[in-house]
Amino acid sequence: MSVSKVDRRTLLKAGGALAAIALTSCSETKSASAGSSAANLTSAGPDWAGFHAGLKGRVYRPGQPGYPTVRQLFNPRWDTIQPAGVVRAAGANDVRAAILFARKNKLVSVPKSGGHSYVGASTVSNGLVVDVSAMRSMSYSGNVLTVGAGAKLYDVHAFLDKHGKSLPTGTCPTVGIAGLTLGGGMGVHTRAFGLTCDRIQSMGVITADGVARNVSATVDPDLFWALRGGGGGNLGIVTSFKLITIPAAKLGFFRLTWPEAKAADVIRGWQKFAVAAPITAWGNVHINALSNGTLSIHVLGVSTTGNGAAAAAQLESYVGSKATTRTFAVRTHMEAVKYLGGGTTSARQGFLAGSDVLKPMTAPTIAALLGAVKTAARAKLPAAAILDPLGGQAAKVPSGGSSWGWRSAVGVVQWYSGLAAHPTSAQLRAAQTFITNGHRAVRPSTLGGYVNYVETGRSVSTYYGANYPRLQTVKKKYDPANFFRTGYTIA
Repeated sequence: MSVSKVDRRTLLKAGGALAAIALTSCSETKSASAGSSAANLTSAGPDWAGFHAGLKGRVYRPGQPGYPTVRQLFNPRWDTIQPAGVVRAAGANDVRAAILFARKNKLVSVPKSGGHSYVGASTVSNGLVVDVSAMRSMSYSGNVLTVGAGAKLYDVHAFLDKHGKSLPTGTCPTVGIAGLTLGGGMGVHTRAFGLTCDRIQSMGVITADGVARNVSATVDPDLFWALRGGGGGNLGIVTSFKLITIPAAKLGFFRLTWPEAKAADVIRGWQKFAVAAPITAWGNVHINALSNGTLSIHVLGVSTTGNGAAAAAQLESYVGSKATTRTFAVRTHMEAVKYLGGGTTSARQGFLAGSDVLKPMTAPTIAALLGAVKTAARAKLPAAAILDPLGGQAAKVPSGGSSWGWRSAVGVVQWYSGLAAHPTSAQLRAAQTFITNGHRAVRPSTLGGYVNYVETGRSVSTYYGANYPRLQTVKKKYDPANFFRTGYTIA
């Protein structure tokens, strides 16, 4: 049998940086017109016109053509935020100029690549957004991809496919390579090849002092360590990556569904699978709240050997029962990329989400997790819990070290609620209640949160575990004046 076309609910990220309850996606904002002249950038205070004149890229200011579009993020919830300016950087020199301009004029500055931050961290009211999305050049040589920080995931995979290569990434086609990689980067290849950040050979980065650095395991090794899992916007603005690629091999897919009555067995079996299955096998569990008050339970899985049926059978053995429905397919690299991403691009979407990094859950904790989603279903709230496995190569610290703190975890649960583009206060409260209930349900088994699923109201330290004090030391060294600062940055 072939796997049917996956609906948005099925594809909720499959380990990527974003996805949706309704197979959403993640489209980048459209390119803005470059029509305005530098003379029109004049305003009181900072010398915007002079700043613009020194750039190869351009600056967008409130009231100018293009500004309403370039300031947008993936989630329309943040459309009301008005930056003082958005720099569409053409290269590393523009990024450096933007940092120095922001420092001189005491403007809070944040980087933006794909714009998928769960909390809108890639925009800032009355500050300066440094948009690197135009910096998306790519080249390949000797098993290494050199890529600009603005490249989107679909484009990266399409380019690498020409060389018979791939990378372990998330699945959302318009997520930026920078944000995904700096925060870790989970996906269907996580167990076989590790996180995206584990593939970094070196990075170009502009630090808060305006210095351009090319960091690696031997050059600024402490910064190299920190950037591999420390999240974006904390220590500098990364302008490019060198990433060690993997083969673009065919993948065996499986999709298994069980009735709600088997939900606890599925989660218990999935935990065993995450620990004991070969690293060639990967599968995530989707527990979706349905509007009729019931739960939908399915696993979307992959085998890097191409034998999805064998991986599915192993998971079923851990669950203790065969799935009600079982579908299988083998896909080429690009067929898999399009399948998992729901195509090559996607529209903006409203949502609220959070996460917990998990150690093994006991039966009462599993029951509580299911209860949290069940409560959402009874309230007719579009909500889901998606459990992604770790283990395998993700459990191993890569060469050069990494600040990603969850090498020993079983997996990550994402709490996700789809929202209208501009939700009401009541809708936001209901979604937040679901996420809060989810956190409470798995509290006995949570280790912390996944920084690529950052959320409001959570201590920053919980995203880094035992590595947080060392990250603070690196922060003080490379950003002593705390230039890169938001409510979500390392302090």
